[in-house]
Order: sequence, then C-alpha cells, then structure tokens
Amino acid sequence: MSFPFYIARRYLFSRKRVGAINIISGISVGGVALATMAMVCVMSGFNGFRDLIGSLFTQFDPQIEIVPAKGKFIDQNDPTLRQLAQHSAVSVSSYGLEDDALLLFLGRPTVIRLKGVDDNFRHLTNIDSILYGTGRYQLHNGDVEYAIPGIGLCQELGGVDFGKIQVCVPRRGERINLSNPIENINVDYALSTGVCFEVHQQKYDASTLLCSLGFAQRLFEQPEAVTSLSLKLKPDADEAAVKKELQQMAGKKFNVLDRYDQQEETFNVMKIEKLFAFFFLAFIVLVASFNIIGSLSMLIIDKRRDVETLRHLGASERDIVRIFLFEGRLITLIGAALGIGLGLLLCWGQQQFGWLQLGSADRFIVSAYPVSVHATDVLIIFLTVLAVGFVSVWYPVRYLSRRMLQ
Repeated sequence: MSFPFYIARRYLFSRKRVGAINIISGISVGGVALATMAMVCVMSGFNGFRDLIGSLFTQFDPQIEIVPAKGKFIDQNDPTLRQLAQHSAVSVSSYGLEDDALLLFLGRPTVIRLKGVDDNFRHLTNIDSILYGTGRYQLHNGDVEYAIPGIGLCQELGGVDFGKIQVCVPRRGERINLSNPIENINVDYALSTGVCFEVHQQKYDASTLLCSLGFAQRLFEQPEAVTSLSLKLKPDADEAAVKKELQQMAGKKFNVLDRYDQQEETFNVMKIEKLFAFFFLAFIVLVASFNIIGSLSMLIIDKRRDVETLRHLGASERDIVRIFLFEGRLITLIGAALGIGLGLLLCWGQQQFGWLQLGSADRFIVSAYPVSVHATDVLIIFLTVLAVGFVSVWYPVRYLSRRMLQ
C-alpha cells in the first residue's frame, strides 16, 4: 500500500476536529451513490421497454427476414433464396408479398397494408397466440379467399364477422383514368374467418390485413414475385452466427434482417432516448462531484498541521497532493459501488414485486414498469462515474493543495 493512499484512507474514515467535515463527506458519498443508482435504474428501465417491445414483435415478425437490397420485388424461384431456405439451421421458411392497398367496406375506403403469406406462415410465427374471435386461422380454402385484419382495422369493419370485403390496388404501369377509375384498378374479394390478431403495435393492429400469398400475387399482378423470405431457425441455432452466414450466402443482392433490424426505426429512437438519458444523468453525477470538492477543501484546511508534520517527515509536495486526490477518488469509488448495489437491489425488487405500477392490466400490456439489467450497462455506468469523479476533482485538488498548504 502506497504512503499517500494509506494516509488518504485514514483521513476518510477517521474522526475530524470539525464534525461538519464528516457530514459533508457522507453527503458527497450519498450524492454520488444516488446519481449512480438513478443511472442504473433508468438504463435498466430503457432495457426493459426494449425487451418488452422485442417480445411483442416476435409474435408476428419472423426470426430472420430476407429482403432485396434494391427494389421491392424478388423472384420467388430465385436459386439464392432456395439455398438460404435450405440452410441447415433453418426449420421453417415462408414467402411473403406485402404492399399498400385500398379496402372498401360498406362504401368506406381505407388505406391498408396487405400482407400475403404462404401456408408455412402459421408455423413460422406464433400467430395463433394473438388471434381473437370465435373463428379459426384460415387464409384460403380451394378458390375461396379469406382475410384476417388487425384488431384496430377490425374495429373499423364493425367486428370480426364482417362478411365480405373488397380490396383494390392500381394496375401495374397504368395511370388512373379519372373519368372511369375502376378500369385501372384490380379488385378482389375476401371473406371473414371470424378472428382478428393483436400485436399491441399500432403499425400492425391499425392497418394490416393478412391474406394468402396467391391472393396478393393476383391482386398486385405479381404471379411469381415476393417481397421477402422469412425464416425460423432451429431452437439450438446461434441466431447471430446464422445471420452472418446467411448474409455471406446472399451477397450484395439481398439483406438479411433479424427482428431488431426489421424494426430499426423504432429501436433507433429508443437508443437515442437512452443515450440522451445517459448523458443527462452523467451530468448529474458531475454536479454531485462538486460536493466532493467542497469536502476536500474543508479537509485540506483542517489538515494543515498534519501536512506540516508530513513535510518534516520527508513527504514531498507530490505526495501531499496525491493524498487528497486519493481522498476524492475513494469518495467517488465508495459512492459508485454503493449506487450500483442500491440500483441493482431496486431493479431486482421491481422485477420481483412490481413496486412501480403502470396501471391496470386491462389497459396496459404489463401492469408494472419492465426492468432488464444488462451487465454491459452496469460496467459502463460504473466506469463513467469513476471517470467523471476522478477528472472533476483532479484540478481543484491540485489547485487548493498548492494554494492552502503553502
């Protein structure tokens, strides 16, 4: 143990001649601890909401999605797509065709997102777990076509038993004839299956209409085209490694997207919000560090006689400055450690007991605020608090030590 560190440790835990110094030192530790605890809780809260939204997307979005790097449509019989679908880690593959369309029901036009899927879609996703109604999942039966709307769109249709709906899209490569627009529009009909789905995401629930792939291909005049190939991996597959292998196989012609890539805009917004919250809380840690400077200033004044004694014993000016630097660093370290511990304890309590409630379960997806602690975030918070505390006391301690201890 170095001599300056030994003296700094004695100064921190020993009783001072002026009792206020002990109180201010305790306040300094508490300020850093509370700021650190807030960082842990807030970052874990952002992680909790991110994981919650990710879990909701998994009910509808595929594990891996292959989309064209350029353009909208791809050939369903493309040999590269077949190779990707036959990868050893893939258990289920499904083709899809998705585009905007116009829904006519009782004379009311509504712009929707028409999503055509093949028969493997049911095995690819957990669609059955988010269906509501008295009917069953069915997209076609012979020549009869069915459609399953999102719950928001279903409400516009008046319920799950809406009967027959009319779906319209402009014909390929033709301009709309304003005098007789119907001649430039493809029209087809779909029946209700008595069910709707709810993903708890506005982009799906409010405007998506699920139909068979053949229905969408005929309507969009794309008999051999799809917009995506969706894959479900085997349970023991490493998703990140498989995604990398698939991207190498796909080359520059296709993009391989996992669930987070598919919802890139949503998660990018959450990342930005989390980053701003992190910097804001780091600034609060910096403000809390000013208490450490006040505590050290009073300690330097209180220990003038001790410093003279240390000088007579052979301590250099550098050793004396390091004593008070170590003092500030110890306060920061103890405060950071206490804050991390308290933050983890509060997060554990929120996970187990749901202390902080959102509201009733029938109005929200979850009744309590979701919390997810990530070890990487905890490490970054700890290192950030140490860095802010160490840097903030470096210049003031050197300046005060040289000015007050002359």
